[in-house]
Amino acid sequence: MIQWSLRGRVILVCALSFAGGATVMAFGRSLFRDWWLSVFRNYALCTYVNGIDTTSTQCDPWTGTSQWLVGAGLLVGAVLLFWLFRLVARGIVRPITAMTDIVWQLGPQNLGQRIRYRGPRDEVRELADALDEMLNRVATGYEGQRRFASNASHELRTPLAVQRTLVEVAMVTGEQDMSRLAAQLLAVNERNERLIEGLLVLAESDRGLPGTEPVRFDTLVGEVLDKFAEQAEKNQVTLHRGMVARTVSGDPVLLDRMVSNLVHNAIKYNVPGGAIEVVVAAEPTLSIHNTGQQVPAETVPALWEPFRRLTAERTNQRDGAGLGMSIVRSIVTAHNGTVSAAPGDHGGLKVTVKLP
Repeated sequence: MIQWSLRGRVILVCALSFAGGATVMAFGRSLFRDWWLSVFRNYALCTYVNGIDTTSTQCDPWTGTSQWLVGAGLLVGAVLLFWLFRLVARGIVRPITAMTDIVWQLGPQNLGQRIRYRGPRDEVRELADALDEMLNRVATGYEGQRRFASNASHELRTPLAVQRTLVEVAMVTGEQDMSRLAAQLLAVNERNERLIEGLLVLAESDRGLPGTEPVRFDTLVGEVLDKFAEQAEKNQVTLHRGMVARTVSGDPVLLDRMVSNLVHNAIKYNVPGGAIEVVVAAEPTLSIHNTGQQVPAETVPALWEPFRRLTAERTNQRDGAGLGMSIVRSIVTAHNGTVSAAPGDHGGLKVTVKLP
């Protein structure tokens, strides 16, 4: 069975309409003319052929019965023609109507439903495929937001419970222990502030870039390394840098945050006497490799999820909220880049960032 594309059907309808109109004009023009003159001018035209000359003269009008019959036939023909065109138009837009019905049924409860149009590869098929791809992105984003909200609520519930416990203890404790409890409460509050700040940065990066500008990426990375030099020295970690001139288009604030998170993690999850190698090149744009404990390959994909760390301990981690790598991925994605991670050859983790 031949499947006509939308464009082919429209061309066919236009061609048939033109052919039908030409046929009606050729065979029905004189009939309509005579009916019109007979009804509204009270005469008809009589044509006489004399050799090669054709002459027309006025004749007596048609009878009333003839006028009514021809008039009714013309009316019925017009109605049938309108109905035929309406039927053809409905057939042309039927695939779009079916897609509209499916889209109206979509909701949070059935985001897995798809159009899956199997017609000819035409404009309608392209529209259906684009809608299916959009629904895939919507479902992925919705599931990510749901998982993120669940993890965020879990992370916030724990420190809030700790704060409540500290306050309850402070209410029944002597003054000599108040300073210690206040210090613990302050540490918990500082962690909550970092968590909220991380959530805000992650939300902003997920929204995309409001604007871009040329950024000297090698200069930016150098400034970030200078900022973390004291922390690296305190942790007995050596910073090695190798950079070439590299300019990218993006948001300097978000790029600074992305590099800072990677360098901070490379220092944090290192060992005394360890090292960090930071390379800026044409391809890949950034590569950061640190020494440290061996990272199992199966745990690397989970590091990009919010509130995930290399260690299973969550509540005792006061330096960060487990959002660093998620923020890195969101910022790189907002810049139309890619980021990947793999276990280092001699321990630690190697992160590679590619920016256009």
